[in-house]
Amino acid sequence: MSATGEGDFARRPIAVLDYGIGNLGSVAKALAAIGAPARLVTGAEDPSSFSGVVLPGVGAFGACARELRRYGFDEVVMGALAQGIPLLGVCVGLQLLFEGSEESPDAKGLGVLPGLIRRFECELPIPQMQWNRLRLTGLGKASPLFAGLGAEPWMYFVHSYAAPLVPETSATADYCGEFSAAIERGNLFATQFHPEKSSSVGLALLANFARIAAGSE
Repeated sequence: MSATGEGDFARRPIAVLDYGIGNLGSVAKALAAIGAPARLVTGAEDPSSFSGVVLPGVGAFGACARELRRYGFDEVVMGALAQGIPLLGVCVGLQLLFEGSEESPDAKGLGVLPGLIRRFECELPIPQMQWNRLRLTGLGKASPLFAGLGAEPWMYFVHSYAAPLVPETSATADYCGEFSAAIERGNLFATQFHPEKSSSVGLALLANFARIAAGSE
């Protein structure tokens, strides 16, 4: 077993949903770099074929929501959640789990979590494009996703909109005020930051998710 612990990873692949918006393959490459089984998926498949599902997202909320449904990935996401298959949303992938966003008022999110994604309003540069410190909530401190990362790990963010604080918030960050940097509920995990761009600590988080996926088999 290597330092990333791939000996603990699942036999079935982790699906990385590629719906044609931006470089969504970077998460798959990061998973492969730590030895986790990952496959870019470009069409709707039965989520039971996978040990875990990753919903990435970059760019505008409305475009991501539209393409997600056009590819049938909304059903893959909801099916994974219903079947107890671990799901990890990343960046806009987290935002899509909410009801909607100020960025695209006519676009509907998946509505897994209540509330709207709102634009940062302050004197700081927008978008936030920087490393920022996480503060784990009680939920986050007990989460296997953050195991071994310390109480205040630094992660890399690129975003102009952010999720509100909700009971499912497992980590917060501060930029124009406090916002949800990560959420968790049952087999649902999501991060506003980019673990695939967050150096060794981000890879450690992805390794933790791969172990969570292995435990679901």
